Amino acid sequence: MPLLATRRSRLGAAGFAALMVSFVGAWEGLRLTSYPDVVGVWTACYGETHGIRPGQRFSKAECDARLIDSLKTHERGMLRCLTRPLPDEVHGAFLSLTYNIGVGAFCKSTAARLANAGDLKGACAAIQRFNKAGGVVWKGLVRRRAAEYDLCMKGL
Repeated sequence: MPLLATRRSRLGAAGFAALMVSFVGAWEGLRLTSYPDVVGVWTACYGETHGIRPGQRFSKAECDARLIDSLKTHERGMLRCLTRPLPDEVHGAFLSLTYNIGVGAFCKSTAARLANAGDLKGACAAIQRFNKAGGVVWKGLVRRRAAEYDLCMKGL
């Protein structure tokens, strides 16, 4: 069962949700008006792309609600392709990655494959492969992946 919904864990559902909103929100940044991202995809709030069009404006409360809803959706998709329970921090690192790259890319990733094989250290290391946007390595993605890797390894 998804941690953002309900699940007994060391952090508790509310604690985990707060961790994820803070962690993902900090990396995504908050923009209250829509803008094209580095590869030209219309984006707003905390990196939301679904249904975003030029000229849209949002309040912080709207963006916070969108982030929580989107994290829940991404988490459900992520969990459909994982076959083993994960420690909270590994789960959180994978959720941050999934939010950023999409469910399809995560489910096809080496990180998911290694996690399902029981190699969590290898799965954590594989997070760092996702450092490009539009075929270009971005320093911000390198830093984000390092933070996700650190969070992931904290769970082991």
